[in-house]
Amino acid sequence: MITVSGGCHCGAVRFRASLPDPPVPALDCNCSVCSMTGFLHVMVPHEEFRLEQGADELTSYRFGTGAAEHLFCLVCGVKSFYQPRSHPNAWSVNANCLDQPVELAVEKFDGHNWDQAIGASERTD
Repeated sequence: MITVSGGCHCGAVRFRASLPDPPVPALDCNCSVCSMTGFLHVMVPHEEFRLEQGADELTSYRFGTGAAEHLFCLVCGVKSFYQPRSHPNAWSVNANCLDQPVELAVEKFDGHNWDQAIGASERTD
């Protein structure tokens, strides 16, 4: 395991997380919000993630089914992590918001066709 830190652009939101040794699995999703924001998903189990500062600086946004809770910094607007509907026991951390680059094993995810993509991954896992 490796320990990483990261946060939003202005520094109001800061976190620390434990990740598997590199290359770290990551998902590149093409859904509307991920493609517009450039979010690159690294799934971190809740117990391996710690929000160090900025809980009061986060605002929540939900759309579609409302299952995912997208968390944005109130100051700079950056979403450095959020609660995805695909992994209810993990946070999705934006690899682009880590303080140091981490070697990633990036897999494409067809979030534009979320239900079919989840169904396909459940059949192959």
